[in-house]
Amino acid sequence: MSSLLSYALVSFGSVFSIVDPFAAVPAFLALTGSQSRAMQARTALRASATCLAVLAAFGVAGNFIFSFFGITLPAFKIAGGILLFGVGLEMMRARRSDTRATNEEEIEAETKEDVGVIPMGLPLLSGPGAIATVMVLVGKAKDVPQRISLFVVIVAVSAISFLTLRSASMVARVLGKTGMNIIGRVMGLILAAVAMQFILDGVHEAFPHVLGMATATASRAP
Repeated sequence: MSSLLSYALVSFGSVFSIVDPFAAVPAFLALTGSQSRAMQARTALRASATCLAVLAAFGVAGNFIFSFFGITLPAFKIAGGILLFGVGLEMMRARRSDTRATNEEEIEAETKEDVGVIPMGLPLLSGPGAIATVMVLVGKAKDVPQRISLFVVIVAVSAISFLTLRSASMVARVLGKTGMNIIGRVMGLILAAVAMQFILDGVHEAFPHVLGMATATASRAP
């Protein structure tokens, strides 16, 4: 498998797992239940477009943000991995993580006429976890083709999010609460594994000599 295809597959699995449009279906129905089908479709379009714009913006500005704040990629991998691991654990427990939206934000959203941008697009779809994932993946990209593939992945995940939210009523009927919980747990497991890989990569890059000495010592042990 080529490095480009491997990177693209890892990127898609990581971004799709953290965006997880299926987890946004209950909130979408709660906030748009009184709207017509046409209005729901427009709200879904605004939510997915917001997700695309936010993630693409941080994908473009990722390296600049690292240099501006003096953040090293290993440090961000470790911090992002810890954040994502916590989100993954909540997903495996079928619980809503506060990194998506707090109870106060959801209550405030109920009084808004347009919920497509906030809270559906941001932070329900493109929250801190999704932003951190994209920025780590940008840092891992070795060349221009890999960076381009990441933006293709962002577009694809945003398109899937639009189709999922646009068909939210049907998705809820077909999958039911149990089905969406099962999907959420699977996504959480994938996300937790990706998060651990981010942490391991960050530790390995931050302390290469220490890990190298430990490996050498272990290999000499009887």
